[in-house]
Amino acid sequence: MVLEASEPGYGRPVEVRRSARRKRTVSAYVEGDTVVVMIPARMSRAEEMQWVQTMIERVGKAEARRRPDDDELFRRARQLSDKYLDGLAQASSVRWVANQSRRWGSCTPADGSIRLSARLQGMPAYVVDYVLLHELAHLIASGHDQQFWELVNRYDLTERARGFLEGVSLAAGLAPPPGQGDDLVDADLAPGSDI
Repeated sequence: MVLEASEPGYGRPVEVRRSARRKRTVSAYVEGDTVVVMIPARMSRAEEMQWVQTMIERVGKAEARRRPDDDELFRRARQLSDKYLDGLAQASSVRWVANQSRRWGSCTPADGSIRLSARLQGMPAYVVDYVLLHELAHLIASGHDQQFWELVNRYDLTERARGFLEGVSLAAGLAPPPGQGDDLVDADLAPGSDI
């Protein structure tokens, strides 16, 4: 099923999965670019349509909360700098970009600009925070030396976020085989690029 232009979630495929084991609950999640709605098998077609609309709206609202705009990213960068970097990293701009397909983020220390790949949108907040903090740390230490990693490792969810990004990279076939590359988060990148 593909939604009509007048419906919420326009243009997004919707898959309805009926289950005889499901008795009273309805749930939905995004799988790729499809919204999957799980409903009880006994539900009528009219009830199904009503629940599909409700669940698409809920999924849309949840996704909007997980996709901050550029202004929110800038505010979050300031908060992370204050909390983890003693306020020393001051970005001049922070924004989403769609042209980073082989890196999660980049930083230009000369002008203080930070760009995050739009591929991060919808990922857990702690992952976005990690990439933001990684780029902020480059405003203090430009390379990936010991000082840089000491700054990044102040973030308590660094290893968890790195594992998440590694999993995404492996699933997309972007990361090299284990044991190649010094930095697993940077492993899916071209030489000399950032995360």
